[in-house]
Amino acid sequence: MKYEIIANNIIQWLKDYAEKSKINGFVVGISGGIDSALTSSLCANTGLPTLCIDMPILQSEDEVKRASKHITWLQNKFDNVSHKSIDLNNVFLSFKSTVEEKSDENNFLTLANSRSRIRMTTLYYFAGLNNFLVAGTGNKVEDFGIGFYTKYGDGGVDISPIADLNKTDVFEVSKTLGVIDEIIKAKPTDGLWDDGRTDEDQIGATYKELEWAMKQKDLKKQLDDFKGREKEVFKILTKFNQQNLHKMIPIPIYKIPENLK
Repeated sequence: MKYEIIANNIIQWLKDYAEKSKINGFVVGISGGIDSALTSSLCANTGLPTLCIDMPILQSEDEVKRASKHITWLQNKFDNVSHKSIDLNNVFLSFKSTVEEKSDENNFLTLANSRSRIRMTTLYYFAGLNNFLVAGTGNKVEDFGIGFYTKYGDGGVDISPIADLNKTDVFEVSKTLGVIDEIIKAKPTDGLWDDGRTDEDQIGATYKELEWAMKQKDLKKQLDDFKGREKEVFKILTKFNQQNLHKMIPIPIYKIPENLK
């Protein structure tokens, strides 16, 4: 793939959409991971105001440091980049103490998703103040392969500049734009868990494996076509895709029958 050309096309697409929508600029949540680093870099390259916000919620120190280093790098490179650091720890802990009813795995997952939704609310607050678009950071594997995002959390965005890039593409385009090595080399994580578990820990497969499985699914392959690890990975993709399909399709809308109108 011609990654430099792809990067320039996305940058122009962002500029065109912002102009058409009469929007002043972009706001991006910075996690310290590769997806938000690339998204913010693409937005910055448009020349339009780009607000980068880091929003730690019981975040690991490594993630916080990487986010800070990326924002510093971006601000040194672009005059149109601004930054806010919004500590959401107390907001989340107050919410948790108000609603928490039990301690089990389902509750932990629900609270993890609540972190993402609190961050989404914060991004839209600043987007509203500045007439900005909230730029999404989801890639193709997450958004359309396995639905690995929080509905109305990090999935609640105005525009998705990297949603047609596989994770491999994300890394390559990031290198083209000069994203710092520390972020490129870091293991992908959603930053929603106290124990610092990675995406691969949660999914049970690497992004490269999932990209392979998505290609097989597009080719109409079935589970019985594979053996060993390939069969296991294809099963993982299928499971996540089915259980998260409700995130990836429009919400169902009740239609009043014509004879009742």
